[in-house]
Amino acid sequence: MAGVSVRATDGSDGSDGSGGSGGEDVRRFWERLGLPGLVDVHTHFMPERVLHKVWDYFDALGPLTGGVEWPITYRAEESERLAVIREFGVRAFTAMLYPHKAGMAQWLNSWAVDFARRTPDCLHTATLFPEPGVEGYVREALEQGARVFKAHVQVGAYDPSDRLLDSTWGLLAEAGVPVVIHCGSGPAPGKHTGPEPVARVLARHPRLRLIVAHMGMPEYEDFLALAERYGEVRLDTTMAFTDFSERFAPFPREARTRLVALGDRVLLGTDFPNIPYPYVHQLHALERLGLGDDWLRAVCYENGARLFAISP
Repeated sequence: MAGVSVRATDGSDGSDGSGGSGGEDVRRFWERLGLPGLVDVHTHFMPERVLHKVWDYFDALGPLTGGVEWPITYRAEESERLAVIREFGVRAFTAMLYPHKAGMAQWLNSWAVDFARRTPDCLHTATLFPEPGVEGYVREALEQGARVFKAHVQVGAYDPSDRLLDSTWGLLAEAGVPVVIHCGSGPAPGKHTGPEPVARVLARHPRLRLIVAHMGMPEYEDFLALAERYGEVRLDTTMAFTDFSERFAPFPREARTRLVALGDRVLLGTDFPNIPYPYVHQLHALERLGLGDDWLRAVCYENGARLFAISP
């Protein structure tokens, strides 16, 4: 793991104080809870040249970063990143990839087939875009074994309720395959972000298994309301509750009780490797909510294991 290090070496950032990946602290967290590891539904693996362009965008403080400095903590080649996430004890993770324009999704899905074949602990991930032929390549991805999809409304700058996607949402709802969707307006709003477009999709497809990324940041309460209304809607914790996000999009304290009521539909997500702090900080941010060990066990492992049929 020589190519991976956290930014501080004194432990003040949540690392193990050695300048390493922080793996010991991560394992200590889930071992204390009596878990066999973690299930992380929001991690990024994609073609290297695409991921490097994503990192360049963060480095340049592109508009969708909200102008916030965003150092990549786990910037390393693919093999090293895989070694790190396995060192953390993550039993299952995803390859969240997404197109920013038409004509790109099918190519990304082809890459994802090969990645899933050579990475058995990664849940085979696919993506989509509102374009002619989308239902066909989504159906092909399902036939090839895709277990989760990523939709990025902010980066793709599209309306998820676009009629071009209507039959595709229906296909995914019928298949029962979850879709992690970045639809909140954080860290910067997009043309079609916010709860209204997603509400239109769910009104047409109430059984669609949407996993709202980042807890719907910053429209947390609006997306909690959608999860309370639709039994198949879930939320992932990606970057929520961390010191980094609390500075510009604090989670409302009065909404914490709603997290308890939805405890079986909140899933661990982290955004690894594209996070500006050590991985363990996300776990500590969840712990300090004070919602109890049973809630943590459900969020960090049990809910994801049940959704994706992962054996202990």
